[in-house]
Amino acid sequence: MMAMRGSGIILATLLAAAGPTASAAFAQSNAPISALKGHNSDAPVDVTADRIEVQDRADRAIFAGNVQVRQAALTLETQRLTVAYSSAGGVQIRRLDAAGGVVVRSPSETARGDIGIYDLDRKLITLLGNVQLNRGDNRVAGARLVIDLDTGRAVVDGGPPGVNQSGGRVTGHFTVPRRNGG
Repeated sequence: MMAMRGSGIILATLLAAAGPTASAAFAQSNAPISALKGHNSDAPVDVTADRIEVQDRADRAIFAGNVQVRQAALTLETQRLTVAYSSAGGVQIRRLDAAGGVVVRSPSETARGDIGIYDLDRKLITLLGNVQLNRGDNRVAGARLVIDLDTGRAVVDGGPPGVNQSGGRVTGHFTVPRRNGG
């Protein structure tokens, strides 16, 4: 659902700034550098959980306990998920709000955050709080990750300074390939 193929663009941008050695290291990962631009946000959304509460008058369903969501090749795991939908002309999912530790996986990347929001109308995926994005041994961390599914643009922000926060910094760790000779 909130996939991390979009982070490929983030890592590619950071690596380009870091120089050719870091870019070569990232290029060695098994998955191609790509964004979620091609993700089908109109694909069916499958949800499983320990419990569901439907609030039909509010056009909302709340899933709790070991929640797992799948849309195409994207998956999301969390403890609590609120699904906002429209019931005019059939059920149409508008937005997913995840809380209680969120893990999002694509075939090539994994992202973690405290809270996740997938706005299907605007085609935006957002992770908030203690965000960490991994591809192989490469990692980017910050306070917020936003992926625009229309453009494939992904941005990591450090967030404002505050209690137990790094003061608005984004951090990254990138593997560098060994060079032969020298």
